[in-house]
Amino acid sequence: MDPSKIESLITEKTSAILPVHVYGFPCDAKRIGEIASGNNLKVIYDGAHAFGVKINGNSVFNYGDISTISFHATKLFHTIEGGAVITDDDKLAEKLFLYRAFGHMDDDYYSVGINARTSEFHAAMGLCNLPRISGFIDERKKINLLYKENLKDLPVGFPEIPHDIFYNYSYFPVFFRSETEMMSVKDKLLDDQISARRYFYPSLNLLPFINGESCPVSEFNASRVLCLPVFNGMDEDLIIIISDLISAALNK
Repeated sequence: MDPSKIESLITEKTSAILPVHVYGFPCDAKRIGEIASGNNLKVIYDGAHAFGVKINGNSVFNYGDISTISFHATKLFHTIEGGAVITDDDKLAEKLFLYRAFGHMDDDYYSVGINARTSEFHAAMGLCNLPRISGFIDERKKINLLYKENLKDLPVGFPEIPHDIFYNYSYFPVFFRSETEMMSVKDKLLDDQISARRYFYPSLNLLPFINGESCPVSEFNASRVLCLPVFNGMDEDLIIIISDLISAALNK
């Protein structure tokens, strides 16, 4: 989200700003917070990809009124399925608790609600993974660096990690010069039974059931990005194979 374009879009109907920490790269939380404060708005962050990410040593989830996290099995930290909502507002936390627990405590009902509580099995999986997070991040960082070393001479781009950010290396997005080049690489990898994902495509404003406005930056990037396989335990030889296949696809 480009903070310089937020204020021109605020109307009397606007109640909140909903930024996304895409691929775990934090938004400009300081500036977004200033805009929200100056316009009496709430900030709700989609932090699904951002577990473990820090801004100047502070958790990315310390920013905004609410942050949401995914604990889906594809995430750096997971409980197989599930997620969490983080807030430092006690009243809001109580309301969220009721929403996920049928809206009641014992025999007293306070609000609408559903059964959105995690199970003991999912909690156990999370407790198994949590002590290993720093090791997961270190290993994924090595994978990211190996990819960059093997792809450095190709006409591709990578997001830059700001100096004040502690990154979690949960994804490895590669930006190609065009959608055509990206698709040729995706198909080449698939021919060798290697699945690379178009996280996140299409740009959400283009979904047929959303009356979205034009988002040219999002649309342009969504059309040409491909996330290469990254997982703990990934063999260096596989990274070299993937890199060689990408090179072959771009140089054919």
